[in-house]
Amino acid sequence: MTSSDLNRFVRRMYRLARTEIAALSALFVIALGVLTFVEVADDMTEADGQAFDQAVLTWMQPVAGEPRGPWWAHEAAADLTSLGGISVLALFAVIAFAFLLIQRKHLSAALLAVGLAGGVGLSEGLKSLFGRERPPQDFQAVDTLNASFPSGHALLAAVFYLTLGVMLTRAFPRTHLKAFVLGAAMIIALLIGLTRVYLGAHWASDVIAGWSVGAAWAMVLWLVAYAVSRRQATRTAGLHDEPAPDTPPAVIGE
Repeated sequence: MTSSDLNRFVRRMYRLARTEIAALSALFVIALGVLTFVEVADDMTEADGQAFDQAVLTWMQPVAGEPRGPWWAHEAAADLTSLGGISVLALFAVIAFAFLLIQRKHLSAALLAVGLAGGVGLSEGLKSLFGRERPPQDFQAVDTLNASFPSGHALLAAVFYLTLGVMLTRAFPRTHLKAFVLGAAMIIALLIGLTRVYLGAHWASDVIAGWSVGAAWAMVLWLVAYAVSRRQATRTAGLHDEPAPDTPPAVIGE
């Protein structure tokens, strides 16, 4: 084996290790998300869980209906919370879906659509199953529509922004750019969830549960994309993402 052959072998092994570690990390997030949701769902019916929710809500709003902080913080929270609403997410999803189709990223476009639709189904199904009451009306600084647990805004924000963030990382070759995109997606999802408690629309446990389910569902979609991409690595048929011109095919997780 020549030195060049050895170098190619080492690079291939390193690349494989990175993708496998990414897949194992996704499985860990899925397991952690499911376990966290189960634990939170169990605790919310107990005295300790209810005391925690009440303590967080009253800290956020020392006076019912008046969130802590200056007036501009209230306005900013109202603006940020709308980023997790179904209307805003649907608009962003249509734009992203069209862009991915134009770029011939058919697999990513399909997963984005399935991800958001599945997120809505999970949110509504779990809300109907648990039927939890929202915080008292006096604390609600925004209008609410349905049951409280889990937070639909937190769940859908985690699904959409994390899925979109993972897709965008494949467009950047450098690790620090990938980290920036994923970090930005996580911060947006976290901020949206926090505003739901700040504005009295949800209990803290609702938001934690929404984040948990949303992150787990986003990683399920990632694993599907990972598996399909590996299967399509040696094939041209089927649903897949075409690489950009003059760009080597990207491996999920790089």
